[in-house]
Amino acid sequence: MSPGAPNPTPKNKVYDRQLSWQVAHSLWASFRYATQGIRYAFITQRNFRIHVLIGSIALGLGLALNLEAVKMAVIALTIGLVLALELINTAIESVVDLTVEQQYHDLAKIAKDCAAGAVLIGALASLIVALSLLIPPLLIRLTSLLG
Repeated sequence: MSPGAPNPTPKNKVYDRQLSWQVAHSLWASFRYATQGIRYAFITQRNFRIHVLIGSIALGLGLALNLEAVKMAVIALTIGLVLALELINTAIESVVDLTVEQQYHDLAKIAKDCAAGAVLIGALASLIVALSLLIPPLLIRLTSLLG
């Protein structure tokens, strides 16, 4: 250990994450930190909540239409991709804001716009996948109910 470096947290001591650069002492702590990140995004990011809602609707519709497991898996994976991209976007925006300290910078704008663009591309791809898998059985179900 280098001089001035803090002592690692003992394994039997309750872990108090005072310094964000410290490494999680256990797998359970890693899951807890990840859950905190997801919760933070859900509470603070409107678009994350919108993606969760639309994803839930898509999954619910897939279940109601009795889609095959592979199709449900594809829908779930695309939803997961969009949510993961939204979390990465939130992380990038936070780091950029921390770096530029609430001042405008062209490179900060580029970083934030590109991260948001990645989410948009993922969301559009997810929409195409969901519609291509959900619309045909939905139309069949509706025509059988009406006809």
